[in-house]
Amino acid sequence: MKEIRAYIQPFMLSKLTQALMEMEDFPGMSVSDCEGFGREIVLAEQEYSPFIAKKRIEIIAPDEMVDSIYRIILNVANTHSPGAGNIYISDIERGTRISTGETGTNEF
Repeated sequence: MKEIRAYIQPFMLSKLTQALMEMEDFPGMSVSDCEGFGREIVLAEQEYSPFIAKKRIEIIAPDEMVDSIYRIILNVANTHSPGAGNIYISDIERGTRISTGETGTNEF
């Protein structure tokens, strides 16, 4: 099981959500607002702060779905401009569904 975390431009969220929901057995995702900056600074949005608004996408997925999800995010959320975002993939050791207490690596 892996966590796929992506930071994308807010205006790409709807298009990305639609593409991911079209996947068979898509496990779902969490979305939150965040701000940040990296090495590529977008000057047009820096009047008083270096922080740029992003959407943080978090997906916990079985290993066999990770490459497909990664490719969808990479292709759909790409603006072909600096600041388009980032994707990270991490191992998940264990997860527990709070409502049922189910614990394991592939219950979700």
